[in-house]
Amino acid sequence: MSALEYSPYAAACPSRQLLDRIGDRWSVLTIGTLADGPARYSAIAARVQGVSQKMLTQTLRALERDGLVTRTVFPEIPPHVEYELTDRGRSLREVLKPLEDWATSHMDDVAISRDEYDAR
Repeated sequence: MSALEYSPYAAACPSRQLLDRIGDRWSVLTIGTLADGPARYSAIAARVQGVSQKMLTQTLRALERDGLVTRTVFPEIPPHVEYELTDRGRSLREVLKPLEDWATSHMDDVAISRDEYDAR
């Protein structure tokens, strides 16, 4: 299947799985955290507040599987592991950053809209 044949609007299209991955909040936040450079698991967990250990582990594995993140194990005692965005991951970050900026800059207006809706 070529890129021209992929359509996320088609039920069986594998691009839907990719959209699920990159639209997941933990993926977005993990990619944002790694935008500053390589990081250890504990540093990612500290920055992405609220993510469980299980969810962060699953997210990092899925991002690695999709070629968005690399995992490097340094042969030390204890082992030192770092995660880093790949070129593909960095290109995705360029797309996600404006969405993150939009969400933070429009949050006050969205909160007002929610309050007005809930009051009806």
